[in-house]
Amino acid sequence: MDDTSHKRIALVAHDKMKKDMIDWVRQHIKLLEPHQLWATGTTGARISEATGLQINLLKSGPLGGDQQLGAMIAEGKIDILIFLTDPLTPMPHDVDVKALLRISTLYQTVIACNRSTADYVILSERLSQPSDIRFPPLNGDENRKNKKSKVPWQKS
Repeated sequence: MDDTSHKRIALVAHDKMKKDMIDWVRQHIKLLEPHQLWATGTTGARISEATGLQINLLKSGPLGGDQQLGAMIAEGKIDILIFLTDPLTPMPHDVDVKALLRISTLYQTVIACNRSTADYVILSERLSQPSDIRFPPLNGDENRKNKKSKVPWQKS
């Protein structure tokens, strides 16, 4: 894999899904190792402890980590979001979660919200290709309209 194919992958899991996330990461550890991994605080700490992978930690989701991640997506610094959600448990920070999913959709970030979709993403042949970030057009900002930017990712 060359430098343009390294991805910045964010890993997030609701409390009841953290074990599933760790199991998923263990299952795909060899595929994840070459990439730059980011995670909200508790999820990332548990993944790192369980697997030994280097994870760049943000704050815990309810303490602002979801918003930090959203800002990174808006800045073109995240290629893939693996967010294992728990659809049966109400979340006190549901507004932050919805905002994160909205910004991910707006910037056409690849999103997987369950293990089946995450498997398709991590096993895709496109994982080894350069990412294609699309910046949404903003009113009054003609320079960004329909702008496509091929960004060569660098491993940190």
